Amino acid sequence: MFEKIISLKNLFDAWTEFRRDKRRKKDVAEFELNLEDNIFKLHEDLVNGVYKHGGYFSFFINDPKKRHIHKASVRDRLLHHAIIRVIEQMWDKKFIFDSWSSRKYKGTHWAIKRLYKMGLKLSRNNSRTLWVLKLDIRKFFDSVDHEILLKILRKETFDCRLIKLFEDITESFGSGIPLGNLTSQIFANIYMDKLDQFVKHELKVKGYIRYADDFILMHTDKSFLELCLSKIQNFTEQNLKLRIHPDKIVLKTYSSGIDYLGYVCFPSYRILRTKTKKRILRKATDKNFSSYNGILSHCRSRNLKIKLLQKLNRRVPKKWTKGKANNIKSSSTAQPQIRPQ
Repeated sequence: MFEKIISLKNLFDAWTEFRRDKRRKKDVAEFELNLEDNIFKLHEDLVNGVYKHGGYFSFFINDPKKRHIHKASVRDRLLHHAIIRVIEQMWDKKFIFDSWSSRKYKGTHWAIKRLYKMGLKLSRNNSRTLWVLKLDIRKFFDSVDHEILLKILRKETFDCRLIKLFEDITESFGSGIPLGNLTSQIFANIYMDKLDQFVKHELKVKGYIRYADDFILMHTDKSFLELCLSKIQNFTEQNLKLRIHPDKIVLKTYSSGIDYLGYVCFPSYRILRTKTKKRILRKATDKNFSSYNGILSHCRSRNLKIKLLQKLNRRVPKKWTKGKANNIKSSSTAQPQIRPQ
């Protein structure tokens, strides 16, 4: 695997993927001025075992909450892409189906649809009360333990040169793993896979969905979920050195609405969070309208769409202003028809 990662073909292919949508970035343009020399030098350093991961440039973004991002150099980020291109498929086969973050053909909207399907099945077409336990890891990326992560990687990787590369990337950052590294995304899934396997195979929870450090358990028995909470808290602290965020423990019925991944989800429909609605109305412009419209297409949103169109002086379809919004119908064989509210 190490040979595949550092091959010139893989490095150049990784560059093609990396530079997409980044050509106007100053550091990317500077690296590309002497592209062949830079890639050949990276390849040579890796072959000779003298490659050393550099430091980071840090900054903050609001996404919408404030996040501290650490960005590596173009040379290091190129190597991250080269690594992911080789190891991603191997690790993806090991993950459970219901791990939805940073994986191909997954994502937030697919996770929400999966939640709907799972709820429908476990509640027997909404004929039984379904309880939902929603949990979150406190400061997850800052809390990932290097030794535990490397121990997991060593157990599944038999190439000592690749392990040395993993160690170099991991130890390049003080504690935890940095938001900003492409490798951090797969490292996070590798780390949290231990929890996934515990919940699915030890606790035997059928209704389980995880997106990054935000996860949900569903069951018809409230006391069963309370017991799961205690066991999960013990497991994460003892085996992963992670803590469940005490202020983000939610245990309630599915029918009362679950705030998850930007939406408030009910058994047969979903709506946007109030904060998200306000943010969209505040920030909407002609440039980002298509993006916001895509988000709204996954939930009841007629009233919000009307307000957006009015704000941007666009035509509002007449049918949207007549009558009341139709309720979203649900069935055991189909997804809910997401219609504007």
